[in-house]
Amino acid sequence: MKENRIKEISFKFAIRIVKLSQYLVSTKNEYVLSKQILRSGTSVGAIIRETEHAESTPDFLHKLAIAQKEINETIYWIDLLNSTEYLTLEEHKSIYTDAREIYGTITKIIKTTKSRIHHPTNPNPNPKI
Repeated sequence: MKENRIKEISFKFAIRIVKLSQYLVSTKNEYVLSKQILRSGTSVGAIIRETEHAESTPDFLHKLAIAQKEINETIYWIDLLNSTEYLTLEEHKSIYTDAREIYGTITKIIKTTKSRIHHPTNPNPNPKI
């Protein structure tokens, strides 16, 4: 069976986000930003899991679009944490790279799914990731 890369990387990313949030609270005494990044960063994988039970292709695409928005918001929080010196440049680069990979993968899945919907010889327009 083909491995589900986006499911795997979004779950590993959520683990990193949980650990980052714990670090921000315990080491930096930062509570507000840590909750923001925890919420958006962990929701990405949860929403991707929801796509496994999408009721239709439009529902599948809608869920992926929400996951794309959540990872984009998470990138904002990562950049803000770096700009406010809660993250070092090295820490920022590491987690930012992971977030951009997820964003790019989601974008690619959305584009591929849309192109399959519009392809006249597509016998099965309902995707599974």
